Amino acid sequence: MGVEVAERVFTPDLRERLARSVRLAPPLLSGTLTTPEATAVLDETEVLVTGWECPPLTPEILTRAPRLRAVVHAAGSVKPMVTEAVWDRGIVVSSAADANADPVVAFTLAAITFAAKGALSTSSAYAAGWPPFTGRTGADARTIGVIGASRIGRRVIAALRASDAGFHLLLTDPYVAPAEAAELGAELVELPDLCERSSIVTVHAPQLPETRGLLNADMLKLIPDGGVVINTARGSLVDTEALAGECGAGRLDAFLDVTDPEPLPPGHALLRLPNVLVTPHIAGAQGSEVRRLGEYAVSEVERYVAGARLRGRLLREDLPRMA
Repeated sequence: MGVEVAERVFTPDLRERLARSVRLAPPLLSGTLTTPEATAVLDETEVLVTGWECPPLTPEILTRAPRLRAVVHAAGSVKPMVTEAVWDRGIVVSSAADANADPVVAFTLAAITFAAKGALSTSSAYAAGWPPFTGRTGADARTIGVIGASRIGRRVIAALRASDAGFHLLLTDPYVAPAEAAELGAELVELPDLCERSSIVTVHAPQLPETRGLLNADMLKLIPDGGVVINTARGSLVDTEALAGECGAGRLDAFLDVTDPEPLPPGHALLRLPNVLVTPHIAGAQGSEVRRLGEYAVSEVERYVAGARLRGRLLREDLPRMA
């Protein structure tokens, strides 16, 4: 991982704790893994702890790590790093995605709260002078549509269900059966139905070929006037220009932590509209929150050394449906 990443994610106390379970290689591996220095470390490495900026673990790199048995990723998605060669070697893979999920859930719930209060529109009107905006003050938040029963989508549903706001929750996910959705506390529907009935639509599906442009122009048109789109998943799931058109017309508001492209070009309509808030992919662990990624990874290494079940273990068949 990058040097700065390591300093933020693995504070000195966490490194000391990690060193009680394993023998730490003296140098931190950063940048390319094909240098003689990296090769010397990899030759003895049994557990590789990775993070942001780790290059793909290609067959060439794996040949330099003949003893490697486990990869513990102190971040979310392992897709950019874990290659087919990792699975072919039978290497155990664990991710701290669960530790990264809670901040995203908190961010989503905050966006839903702002959406229900009409925070973007009223803030813009308030800036024009007092008295504040007296028209639409927020989305009718009684029905919220959740796209994707991912680890984050499920947590969002659980949090909304636990509130006393009386939400009716709709869910669309091709891999979830109606009975399972009911157990989660949501009504399983098709995407067009969800868009037609939801005043707030929050996106939590993975980025896959079949999910690209999931919320396209036709789907966005189905969302009722005054509706809100929240995207903390992947920018490619929403048709950027179609959303800009709906928000530009004042029909929809949007809270976007991800966009397509990312970043948006300077001057893009979504960056200028008063009823759109675009943040630079900050919903996940930030600031002091990144420590929880290190804590999760250290705990996984401790479990691995003790022969215990890994909480964040991933299997090859899990990856196609994950972010």
